[in-house]
Amino acid sequence: MAGLGAPELIIVLVIVLVIFGGAKLPKLARSLGDAQREFKKGSDGSTAADPVVEVPVDHK
Repeated sequence: MAGLGAPELIIVLVIVLVIFGGAKLPKLARSLGDAQREFKKGSDGSTAADPVVEVPVDHK
């Protein structure tokens, strides 16, 4: 399966512009960026809310 080339991206951008209008595009792009950032943070697996448990090790 081939990736999206320049002609396909232009067509997609024109369709998005027609559907959402020029005034809503910055807000839409910002919300997509926020969603991507949250997804990356969630898929990282480690968050500040995770408890840190230290297990003592016996050295004999």
